[in-house]
Amino acid sequence: MVSEQIRQRFLRDPLPIRLGGLAADLARISSFAENPDNREAVASVLEESKSFAEWIAPDAPLETQEFLAKLQVILALWERGWLTGQPVPTMRHEATRKSEELLKLAGF
Repeated sequence: MVSEQIRQRFLRDPLPIRLGGLAADLARISSFAENPDNREAVASVLEESKSFAEWIAPDAPLETQEFLAKLQVILALWERGWLTGQPVPTMRHEATRKSEELLKLAGF
C-alpha cells in the first residue's frame, strides 16, 4: 500500500505532472522488468502505479478517466502475473507504449 504522505504529495501536483509521474512509473516497470533480480522493485512500482491511476482519475477529463480505468485492469493483471512468477510476456513493451500514451494525454 502506498503511504498517505506520498498520496498527499502526489495530489499537490497539477494534472499533467501527475500523468507524467504515472508515465515515468510505467517506464520504470518496463526497464526494471528486464532483470529478474528486480522482482520486489517491479512489484512496488506496479502497486504505486495502480494508486496513481486511481488518484488521478477524479480530476481528469472523461477520455483520460477511461484510459486510466483500462490501465488499472492491465496493471492488476501484470501484478498478478509478476507476483506468481508468470509475468505477462508483453508487459515490458506494453508498459512503454502506455507510458508514451500517457505523456500524450498530459500534453508532453
